[in-house]
Amino acid sequence: MNNGVQRAAVLQDHAAFQAGNHDFQADIEMLAASELVGTILETVMLATNMRFAAVARVTADRWVACRTVDEVNFGIAAGDEIEIQSTFCQSVRESFGKVLFNDVATDEVYQNHPIAMKFGIVSYASIPILRSDGTFFGTLCAIDTVPRNIKHPRAVAMLEMFADLIGRSLETEERLKAQEELVERERKLSRLQEEFVAVLGHDLRNPVAAFEAGLRQISHEPLSERGNTLLSLMRSTVRRMNDLIENIMLHAKSRLGGGIRVSAVHDAPLAEAITEVVEEIRAATPEQEIRLDLSFGQPVSCDPLRVAQAVSNLLSNAARHCRPDTPVEVHGTVEDNVIEITVSNQGEDVPEDVRERLFQPFERGTEERGEGLGLGLYIAASIATAHGGRISVDCTGGVTSFTLSLPALPVED
Repeated sequence: MNNGVQRAAVLQDHAAFQAGNHDFQADIEMLAASELVGTILETVMLATNMRFAAVARVTADRWVACRTVDEVNFGIAAGDEIEIQSTFCQSVRESFGKVLFNDVATDEVYQNHPIAMKFGIVSYASIPILRSDGTFFGTLCAIDTVPRNIKHPRAVAMLEMFADLIGRSLETEERLKAQEELVERERKLSRLQEEFVAVLGHDLRNPVAAFEAGLRQISHEPLSERGNTLLSLMRSTVRRMNDLIENIMLHAKSRLGGGIRVSAVHDAPLAEAITEVVEEIRAATPEQEIRLDLSFGQPVSCDPLRVAQAVSNLLSNAARHCRPDTPVEVHGTVEDNVIEITVSNQGEDVPEDVRERLFQPFERGTEERGEGLGLGLYIAASIATAHGGRISVDCTGGVTSFTLSLPALPVED
């Protein structure tokens, strides 16, 4: 196979672009979809009376049409490739200069040029398209088979301006595409991370459950005072581990499943669920006083387990930030079918800028003592949202209060 046949074998055409496997697929798609480029080519033809206009991608050995407007029927469409040696654009790329002639029959430089004779070109313009960093992309071309005054200074200035606009728009499109690809990669990475966290939380449940079962067995054995103290500390640690795992699992399910789901229960045993959570925390942290005052004077419809989990997270947060020797208080009321549960502690006020981030995942307060993942308040807020309610924070007189406001939910069969 001679060199000419080899070269012809690698030329691509419009069909390759349509099939999506063109070597310059991304460049062609970008220009083919650009309204700006389409308007520029139409304007060039109107202003110069030329009947063919195109933007071509030009490299050291390739000339590929990316966008064309053809009223001469040259038969060149997006993706069609011409031998680089058969174009004037090779010299444009090498010199970064223009190629212009009104009539090939009389032009001093290009008179009876073989490329013009081969394709029947009479008038021609090729302007380099450069990116803002000065690198060469391709050319803006205008062609006709009859003489046109393409070398008029106004026509040349217009072509140069349009080539500059295309160069700038190309860079903008390329940056936008790169940013979109980065966002998509980050989205996929984030999903993989969330799936990993979900698997991790699930796999941690069994060893923690086994550890908890072992502690229950030990509690039935006779222990010294020091042994009872250590057992209490270990129970507290296990409770914290269970809370962390539950938060991890709920966060992962929320992210992967489109939000936390709640199941409303008619006449929900909410007081019992909250009391159970408070008693568990009291047992695990006997040094912390927790005062409980629930006044649910009417039946409520909610997901009691999820609400109790939200309260548990608020309690854990309050205990970590509570001033020593001061109580954490839990108050619950129902009025006009709206449940309000407030968890308060005495301590340093939460700074205003921190309050704005408190309910975001993996965010922690400035005085965080290193426990937790920063998911507790986020989970509590997500549970409130799933109930159609909200969670608010108030800092007044050295008392920080988190309030869950939950409207009663309809019960599904």
